[in-house]
Amino acid sequence: MSINKIQHKVNHVALVVDCSGSMRPHQSQLIRVVDEFVAGLKAESDSLGHETRISLYSFDHQVENLVWDMDVKHLPSMRGLYQVNNGATALIEASLKSLDDLGHIWEQYGEHSFLQIVVTDGEENASGGDRRHDGDPAILGPWLDRIAATMGGLPGHWTSAILVPNSLAKRTAQNYGFPAGNIAIWDADSQKGVEEAIGTVRAAATSFLRGREQGVRGTKNLFAVGQDISVDEVRANLEPIPADKYRLLKVDKEIEIRPFVDSHPGVTYERGACYYQLGGRAQVQQNKEVIVVEKDTDRAYTGDAARSLLFGTGVRGTVSVKAGNNPALEVYVQSRSVNRKLKPKTRLLIML
Repeated sequence: MSINKIQHKVNHVALVVDCSGSMRPHQSQLIRVVDEFVAGLKAESDSLGHETRISLYSFDHQVENLVWDMDVKHLPSMRGLYQVNNGATALIEASLKSLDDLGHIWEQYGEHSFLQIVVTDGEENASGGDRRHDGDPAILGPWLDRIAATMGGLPGHWTSAILVPNSLAKRTAQNYGFPAGNIAIWDADSQKGVEEAIGTVRAAATSFLRGREQGVRGTKNLFAVGQDISVDEVRANLEPIPADKYRLLKVDKEIEIRPFVDSHPGVTYERGACYYQLGGRAQVQQNKEVIVVEKDTDRAYTGDAARSLLFGTGVRGTVSVKAGNNPALEVYVQSRSVNRKLKPKTRLLIML
């Protein structure tokens, strides 16, 4: 006799957080970032009916598991769990240990996906021992080989991502094997940077869980938006803009926004009336409106729910995002700058 079984979705998330000495000035801010990330996981999991389990690791020159595969609904604040030490940074060892630990989870029943997010303000200098190696090839070389092999061999339903402090660290993370689309830069030295990190990780949590609903179990473009929404969702949640209230203009070369608009008959640049097409990474402030456009029809939609639909429920403040690959939709962001550089092969939406 055939029995129908429910193949429920189970998400295993490992958050791997730097606690080396350089993190001391950022301890309270980092707790906020992690707690907001967990809140995003809880909200989206409840909305979608997923089971999401989370593991927490901290690392300096040693790696410690703080929480193991706990239901995200029961996870307390990182406050009281996370403590900055005076050690160095065993970034590679921490990344590998968390992946290895997750690999021991039994996947026989249910549809499982795995997400690792590493957060650091520095670079590798201590994997493999209690002392700094500071790039000594004899010590660092084998660790580089191990992480490259591990990252290159991850199954398709595994996603590994990292937040790093600068562009140099981003290139290093790519050398380790983190996909470029799964690397985000955060500024741990400013309040603004922390707010951006909060928005970035919450949007990532939303993107990951919503992607699961579309059948995507792993991604190499985690820190992107728009790839996980459908035309039906846009029509159901957002308000259509009347066709005579906006125009779409093609951008053929890099040019400042004001002279570009003023060069077209029938329109004049007005601050706040222009929306650039989201492409590469951009900082989207809380007060910036967003518009979604259907590619086939050029119909535009907006409304109070637009930011939640794109970035996730409860995401506040500035969000550092780039456009995901969506064959049916484009995302446009409000600009209030008179000298924003528009990119070629994009479009500009002007409210009339």
